[in-house]
Amino acid sequence: MIYCDTCVLIYLVERHPQWHGAVSALMAARVDAEFAVSPLVRLECLVRPVARGDDELARRYEDALAQFRWLPITDKAFDRALRLRAAHGLRTPDALHLATALVSGCDEFWTNDRRLDRAADALTVTVPRDEEVPGAPETGTTGLVMGVRTSPPAHEGT
Repeated sequence: MIYCDTCVLIYLVERHPQWHGAVSALMAARVDAEFAVSPLVRLECLVRPVARGDDELARRYEDALAQFRWLPITDKAFDRALRLRAAHGLRTPDALHLATALVSGCDEFWTNDRRLDRAADALTVTVPRDEEVPGAPETGTTGLVMGVRTSPPAHEGT
């Protein structure tokens, strides 16, 4: 299972000019992988569209998030986040993302934050730029998760 940090969803949904193609290509290459997020990803993704009253962007985020497996942020994750934050000086949200992935048994953690890479050791996969992905499609030419198998959302009613 691959936990996707908030930046990964932002790159996909907002079709970031530098990172969208790379993220899409990586996901397409991992067609049998299960991709996961937590409610914290939803919170971070929706803050800007809600603050700006951008209902269309908020809807696009909700549609994208519905394609991922939802992992709870448990007491065990909070305890792990405390230790990660203390040991590595991470910000609280970053420590919670990483801890949630670790305690949920994720094999990989996709982010573009080098600080998380150092804190997670081999768990983290940093998303490369388009030009670093052999055969990466041109930015803006791919769909959201292109055939990625994901689980139904577990956040109904939130």
